[in-house]
Amino acid sequence: MSAATLYNRDILRLAASLEDGEPLAPPAGHAERRSPTCGSRVTLWVTRGADGRIAQISADIASCALGQASAAILLRAAEGRQAGAIAEARQAMAAYLSGAGGEPPFADATLFGPARDYPARHPAILLPYDALLAALADGEDAA
Repeated sequence: MSAATLYNRDILRLAASLEDGEPLAPPAGHAERRSPTCGSRVTLWVTRGADGRIAQISADIASCALGQASAAILLRAAEGRQAGAIAEARQAMAAYLSGAGGEPPFADATLFGPARDYPARHPAILLPYDALLAALADGEDAA
């Protein structure tokens, strides 16, 4: 499989759709996660409503196109969800990428099908999930 299949037009479009986010004011949860393999960095701020659901997310992403596309999908889908749903989505995405699971957690995530053949790229795709889960945990600690 070629890199052109992996970095296809739809992945590149999603990656380009990300906008730089600004830090959210406290008591927003905050986390930064880096990939030791490729150097990608994902920084997220998140607030929750009284019901515990994600109310607002802001992100600063310095990653490859796969990480950026993954962040774009996750950021659109995460608002209004509980932390447990994000953890389940991360597990589902990891299973999908490894070939051990069925459909990915969000419809657009099927675009990562070609990445199944590139296990070294899986951490970049999962990095936004890890950062969001850490930001949610940080927000719990601040509350």
